[in-house]
Amino acid sequence: MSQPQQLRDESDFDQLPDNIPISATIADVEEKKGFIDYFRFVVEVKTKGGSKYLIYRRYREFFSLHQTLESKYSPDDPDRPGANACVLPPLPGKIYIGNKKEIAESRIPELNTYMKRLLGLPTWLLLDDALRMFFYQTEQDSQHAPRALRRLRPPTRKVKTVKAPKMDLFSSPRAEAMFDFRGNGKAELNLKRGEVIFLLRRVNADWLEGTANNQTGIFPESFVKIIKPLPESDSEGEGGGHTYSCLRCFLLTPSGVETRDVCVQEALTIQPTYNELVSRMRNVFKVDDIALNYRDPEGDLIRLLDDEDVQLMIKEGRRQQGQVQRPVNQFPWELHVSMASDLSVYGSEP
Repeated sequence: MSQPQQLRDESDFDQLPDNIPISATIADVEEKKGFIDYFRFVVEVKTKGGSKYLIYRRYREFFSLHQTLESKYSPDDPDRPGANACVLPPLPGKIYIGNKKEIAESRIPELNTYMKRLLGLPTWLLLDDALRMFFYQTEQDSQHAPRALRRLRPPTRKVKTVKAPKMDLFSSPRAEAMFDFRGNGKAELNLKRGEVIFLLRRVNADWLEGTANNQTGIFPESFVKIIKPLPESDSEGEGGGHTYSCLRCFLLTPSGVETRDVCVQEALTIQPTYNELVSRMRNVFKVDDIALNYRDPEGDLIRLLDDEDVQLMIKEGRRQQGQVQRPVNQFPWELHVSMASDLSVYGSEP
């Protein structure tokens, strides 16, 4: 690079806003128990102004960003890029089979290299809206507390073991399982009759979060007998645990309607994909040949076929939010699950 070109590049960099990201490093991976269970990357971002913050991104968000940038800036001839084109760094490809955590861990070095090269491209690309939004710390990012930051911890030569004081478990809030309960996903705690569950907090009027057999999850209060209740603050859902939102689901069958509340570690504003909803409903009701539906304002069932239909369902649910009384942590939309071959349910009330 010639000296005038180098000086011009340095001048361009100096003129960038202080909130422009200039480096990013993956600090850890975290499992998210949403409509489907997945892992996301905890990324530490540093800006030109010297500030640091954490963002949480899935691989598919990296993939979407890369596709957007490719459509805008990839040159027709990589050997002769134009004025508004540049050669993007390669993104590690999709992996469809394998352990999700192992896949996420194996991607860390490649994604770190990808982000380093991406943020080292010409300064004008750092101003791209899609790039800035990817590295922008959203309100959800800022409110989430990371569980661990393994890759940002300084190495230590020796760890001193400190014996913790013994906890009096029988002074803790707890309950006894009165019935067996089998959870629908990793967020829900499996219970066996007679087990003691140590209570952590109340999720809503019907669900609690607790620990049993070294596993933590949520479970319906109707399946347990409270031995020692939670303190007042934790009973009101202020225990500092995960944020759970519940989706009311109906399985429509010739013999009747089965109702389930499905709780996930997602904000009420989340917009799941069609495939995520289908996968979760198959797991909840243990039926593969299903169709997803919602009710319009006239009470008719409308079948969901793709992500666009899901968006319409959520939009309609939010529009009617003030007209229907629901718990504060329940999604404003509901799913009606029918057999894919059963067309008799459409246009009739359950």
